[in-house]
Amino acid sequence: MNPRSLRLKLSLAAVSLVVLALLLGGLGLVLIFDKVLDTRTADELNHTAKLLAGQVGFSADGAPTLGVTPADPRFGAPYGGLYWQVEAAGGRSLRSRSLWDKVLVLPERPKTALAHHQVTDVPSPAAGQAIAVVRTVQISDPRPEPELVIVVAMDRSGLVASRSTFLRLLIPSLLALGLILACAMVAFVHLALRPFRALHADMRAIHEGRRTRLPGSFPDEVQPLVDDLNHLLGVQETALQRARAQAADMAHGLKTPLAILSALARRAEAARPDLSREIEEQATAMEGQVERALARARVAAAGGLQKRRCAVKPAVLRLVGALSRLPDASALEWQVSVDADVTFPGDEGDLLEILGNLLDNARKWGRTQVAISGSATAAGVSLMIDDDGPGMTETEMQGIGRGQRWDESKPGTGFGLAIARDLAEATGASMQVAGSPLGGLRVTLAWT
Repeated sequence: MNPRSLRLKLSLAAVSLVVLALLLGGLGLVLIFDKVLDTRTADELNHTAKLLAGQVGFSADGAPTLGVTPADPRFGAPYGGLYWQVEAAGGRSLRSRSLWDKVLVLPERPKTALAHHQVTDVPSPAAGQAIAVVRTVQISDPRPEPELVIVVAMDRSGLVASRSTFLRLLIPSLLALGLILACAMVAFVHLALRPFRALHADMRAIHEGRRTRLPGSFPDEVQPLVDDLNHLLGVQETALQRARAQAADMAHGLKTPLAILSALARRAEAARPDLSREIEEQATAMEGQVERALARARVAAAGGLQKRRCAVKPAVLRLVGALSRLPDASALEWQVSVDADVTFPGDEGDLLEILGNLLDNARKWGRTQVAISGSATAAGVSLMIDDDGPGMTETEMQGIGRGQRWDESKPGTGFGLAIARDLAEATGASMQVAGSPLGGLRVTLAWT
């Protein structure tokens, strides 16, 4: 795909935003999960602390006692992961068997009675950290120091395992969601750009001459562009018609004085034959140059957004029928082998003028045979015109390539091949001149 493609840029931007959103969302979910997990764990520990507070008492010597211990077996296994501790004034305390020979060390002992439980982190007896809930219990009248401090803790290693399980489920889920969202965004971009693809197809139809205007069924965001393009097409069509009319007027305005000049030269032939011949030659040369310049101007004016295509075979048959009726063409055999699906990338008038010059040149120089063949392939279209005349030298062919006149010994201006080349190149075709298998000249027109 082209790096400048709007579809590629929008798709990459959409996928990048999806990835960023999933990363931020995943991070937020992990933080929420950690918070919920800590809160739930603290609630369970607080429930155990309340149970201990309801069962604690004092012996006759003032030592704390506990009637019923929590039933969770982890409290009875050394370093089992769950721990409780009841600490009374004077350093007397009760501990779960899971603490074994360790104690739970609080960061700071409460100085006053706590209205609610406190959640903190303490060093775990099994190494690492433990989440702990601290409650104070006042058994008798208030004193400067709380009677009992109850601590219930759980190793964070168990929470870490839960967090790892959550991540193992979260990451594949986010990847699957990201893939689905990325595909959805790419499909969305493809759908959003559909009006532009339709506009491109309609513009191609205009370039190929299958349509003259863009349809009006586009979204509101694209319709102003379509309206401007239709307006531009209308302005171009008007300008094209005006340019063709001006070219015709100029041709008429120039050819009439040249015809008068040629007539005056023939009238002066009796008195000054050398001067008459020179004037006639110059007038003929001027007429050829005018025809060539006007042909260039007309085809240049036809260039633009809207291109036309026309069938080649009907134009060839029409010209062959007209040329074969000329007196000096009666001895020629015209062979036409042009596929019916061959089309020319230009106006029919341009094609007729190009072929008219080429076929007229073949008629002038051909002795017995003129062959026209054309076919379309995947690489493009080629149209070949062969004659069995004297042909041309390499120097003369190069002269045609530079736009020089060649057939000065025959009637006409001598610019037929040069004008045909100019017209062909202006319409996007190419023209090559080479030797023909028939012995004369082969002119090949090629286009895509």
